[in-house]
Amino acid sequence: MLHLVLVCPEIPQNTGNIARTCAVTGCVLHLVGPLGFEIDDRKLKRAGLDYWHLLDIRRYESLAEYLAAWPDARRWYATTKGCLCYADAGYADEDHILFGRETAGLPEDLLKSDLSHCIRIPQISEARSLNLSNSVAIVAYEALRQLSFPGMQRTGSLAESAAGVNRTDTAKI
Repeated sequence: MLHLVLVCPEIPQNTGNIARTCAVTGCVLHLVGPLGFEIDDRKLKRAGLDYWHLLDIRRYESLAEYLAAWPDARRWYATTKGCLCYADAGYADEDHILFGRETAGLPEDLLKSDLSHCIRIPQISEARSLNLSNSVAIVAYEALRQLSFPGMQRTGSLAESAAGVNRTDTAKI
């Protein structure tokens, strides 16, 4: 399983969307404080909808507390300052992928602790950054793809439609 770590998130809707991503992928969500909202914030809960029972969520009061709890974890640091494209990283089971606050990202001293694990989502130079919840989804799904989507249902099926297409007749689609 992957561990997605939000360090000092500020916007409850982003965290709620990320919680939903974690719930449907089986990733563990780590919330490192201080948070810019209350966990019971209705915007947070609404963004996660009815998936809260599927979520493995862990809380830490500070980055130091999180680091102490997971001293041997292999970490990736998602940052606009990274030199390695997120898709070129080689993810492994139990990796922790850290994302910083919406307004400031991850602390630079943390990034400097392991520059080889600083990953970046490519974008045009004129843009500051992607939305946090979008960034988490992009990186998480690449890591999960590399791990062959562990425990996830890879195929779906269509219900019969009024047009007469059934679940097994994909030639008509």
